[in-house]
Amino acid sequence: MSTYEEKLSILSEMITFAKVDNVVKEPEYKFLWSVASQLGITQDVFDALFEQQSEHLIPKTQAERILQFHRLVLLMNVDQVQEEVEVRRLHEMGLGMGLPPSAIDQVLSVMHKYPNNVVPPEVLIAIFKAYDN
Repeated sequence: MSTYEEKLSILSEMITFAKVDNVVKEPEYKFLWSVASQLGITQDVFDALFEQQSEHLIPKTQAERILQFHRLVLLMNVDQVQEEVEVRRLHEMGLGMGLPPSAIDQVLSVMHKYPNNVVPPEVLIAIFKAYDN
């Protein structure tokens, strides 16, 4: 399991992503809070991350990076609106985590085939496994 600092980094990155369109909508906030709760982060610490970012730490393992990318895809789609700036930023974040560009592109392409653009975890994993060298 991630360290406390890694958990804060995960949330901080997600909050930054939610702010990419200059507003955090209520569904996004609720989703972020549910992730924070699952990670064992208190409400006060969570809310403070909106004002002060945590140190950015890239997840150590490929599985953790894929999980974080999946969280970001879910966050992007939670409000049922995809802004071009969000898609571009998500792509950049995936690259920044060292994920294969073709796998990122494929996930962003196939998500439209699923209800609410929610790519099932097994499909996401299969996509990344196909590009794993």
